[in-house]
Amino acid sequence: MTLDKLNKSSTRTHFSKELKNLKIGSEIRVAGWIEDFRNIGKLGFLTLRDVTGATQSVLLGDNLVKAKTIPRQSSILISGTIQPTKSKNFEIEVLVKEIFVYSEATQTLPIDPTGRIESDLDNRLDSRALDLRNPKISKIFLIRSKVLKIIRDYFTLNNFIEVNTPKIIGSASEGGSNLFSFDYFKKKGYLAQSPQLYKEQLVLSLDKVFEIAPYFRAENSHTVRHISEFLSVDIEAAYLDYFDIMDIIEELIKLILKSLKESDCQMDFSFIQNKSFADFINSPFPRISYEQCIKDLEKMGEKINFGDDLLDSSLRKLGEKYNNFFFIIDWPINLKPFYIHEHDENPLLSKSFDLQFGYLELVSGGTRQHDINKLKSRLQNQGLSIDSFTNHLRSFEWGMPPHSGGGLGFDRLMMVLCNLSNIREVVLYPRDTSRINP
Repeated sequence: MTLDKLNKSSTRTHFSKELKNLKIGSEIRVAGWIEDFRNIGKLGFLTLRDVTGATQSVLLGDNLVKAKTIPRQSSILISGTIQPTKSKNFEIEVLVKEIFVYSEATQTLPIDPTGRIESDLDNRLDSRALDLRNPKISKIFLIRSKVLKIIRDYFTLNNFIEVNTPKIIGSASEGGSNLFSFDYFKKKGYLAQSPQLYKEQLVLSLDKVFEIAPYFRAENSHTVRHISEFLSVDIEAAYLDYFDIMDIIEELIKLILKSLKESDCQMDFSFIQNKSFADFINSPFPRISYEQCIKDLEKMGEKINFGDDLLDSSLRKLGEKYNNFFFIIDWPINLKPFYIHEHDENPLLSKSFDLQFGYLELVSGGTRQHDINKLKSRLQNQGLSIDSFTNHLRSFEWGMPPHSGGGLGFDRLMMVLCNLSNIREVVLYPRDTSRINP
């Protein structure tokens, strides 16, 4: 039967993963694509896969003849009866009554979506929609969806208000130079690289806010951890300091790990080194000062002068000592943006932190400067024009509360959770210095 003959009685009743919970003899209809077909004479076995898993079906007579003509990866629906199976790979099987063909796949595919024949990442990304039929690949994005829900639920439960800030802006926010610019109705516009200034303004009235959104960075860097369009999870909260924000982030990361372990994701947590999962969840993330990092590196034979940034090579060495997640806190003020608050005891240091996983920076945050005069002074010290930040500074004249926040690079977190080394693996359609399609 073809698609034009389908009606409501011939549409899907179940997903593959649901069939094992039904009684033998149940009538079902399941839709997906043909992953495999084996013809052994008067009997055929067709493996149908959908986003939830695979179903083995048994074909006889006319259905067997028909199945021989349908290319693998074609989109079909089978109707039939659940029966016991002798297969070691399936708990039940379906005796097919009818096959409905929605759409036939071409005989020659650009990649093998079963993963049996390996393709390089570029070829897979060029055919991403087909690539996702590989269950190992689709699992990444099922986990991604689950983690985003965990994050959103966590902040909502903790009285954060979800906001949506502009992605088209009229000036270079944060004074950054790595912005994409374009013509905006005869004016110059930019794609936002973060919601930083907006979320600070919003705590004036909304108190605690969060945003999950894409941002853009025109950084001419082609590495395994950089992309031009990335997903960021940003938070900002009034009346909290940077230690409070670190507590929130640590609690969130541990909640994500615990939730994934308790779900049906079958996660591999081998990146949690030298500890059991329970010990890891119950142990605090180390908080190492920048000055302590310098001392540690000196013992490792690497000389770092105070005020120098920590390069990848230095962070990799620190990651060997402080494996798994750890915070680097109290960075030199000259290494941080103008809106970061200086340390009360030592103005050369800032109330700031980075959450690291080895060399990989996942979160950057800190206590914000809420004194407008000090903000103006910091802008001038960094060679930035106060006039360019007039709209932002106005809100600090209206009773701005002390506040703190941070931004989580969600794609990098997914690299860690999925134990992958290339950020493009965890992004559906990555954009970088060489890729703008598909």
